[in-house]
Amino acid sequence: MKHQKTLKLIAACALSISASGLFAHGNEGHDGAKPAAVKKEQKEWGVAGDAKSVTRTVTLTMDDNMRFTPDKLAFKQGETVRFVIRNQGKLRHEMVIGTRQDLEAHAAMMAKFPTMEHDEPYMAHVAAGKQQDLVWTFNRAGEFDFACLIAGHFQAGMVGKISVTARASQ
Repeated sequence: MKHQKTLKLIAACALSISASGLFAHGNEGHDGAKPAAVKKEQKEWGVAGDAKSVTRTVTLTMDDNMRFTPDKLAFKQGETVRFVIRNQGKLRHEMVIGTRQDLEAHAAMMAKFPTMEHDEPYMAHVAAGKQQDLVWTFNRAGEFDFACLIAGHFQAGMVGKISVTARASQ
């Protein structure tokens, strides 16, 4: 009986999180393919960018030492950035942009449900030895983070910092 209540509670939590849109689940993304239509949902850390609006390209590497290179990035508010994300390891890795709080919550979910699949425009899932692009517009100033949220990777320190400076007043 207690086991059934626990399973029902887990199922209710998963449905609640899925319905909230905090974590989208699907089969897209983990094979490196992006869905055809990108959601242009405003996030605290920006909005999905258009490839034709890219003002800067940053190459980011990931490896099995659970590190990003570089792990500190700085942008100006309004920049649309193409991240070329290269996985130099033998394990699958991902780059997910967000606030520290959002990333911590998502990492905790991934630790509990390691086969959970998700895909959002602020995420790139990269197979071993492959690369993928992510285009993002940093239209809000602030301090943000990026991380690999595959179970255990975040906890091993696979994180980085993003600083977005405010546009100068005109």
